[in-house]
Amino acid sequence: MLNLALPPQLVNLVARLPAAPPSLAFSAAANRLLWPALKTLDWQALVGRRYAIRVKDLGLSLRFTVTQNGFKPDDGAPNLTISATARDFLLLLARREDPDTLFFSRRLVSEGDTELGLIVKNLLDALDPESVLRQLPAPLARAAQRWMVSLQP
Repeated sequence: MLNLALPPQLVNLVARLPAAPPSLAFSAAANRLLWPALKTLDWQALVGRRYAIRVKDLGLSLRFTVTQNGFKPDDGAPNLTISATARDFLLLLARREDPDTLFFSRRLVSEGDTELGLIVKNLLDALDPESVLRQLPAPLARAAQRWMVSLQP
């Protein structure tokens, strides 16, 4: 089983960091990995809305918006906040855990616009993980595939 327990001192440090640098890094990664695949779907409902992803056990908050050109950091009040532990987010990413199961077991929390939350969930479900991984250089894509297969719920 994947254990992501970090030293409390590191978690305290991460929790004190301003949201802008991690949000910028997340937006850049999402534009590289998710945006090409997302553009093939009906993503217009996401535009202009503000989002926050909270990684509870790391004290990390990623804040962004979706524009016509992709993801962009944003520090405004989010329309939708999704919270979970790092492990649960990784299990979702690897498709080793179902978002509904995590939601009903209260391991995944959605706050704010529930209709927007369902739109986001459906879009993420429609993404093909292989098309996302193709955005990585081949050695990284192979390593990510092996890692995702090794995750246990």
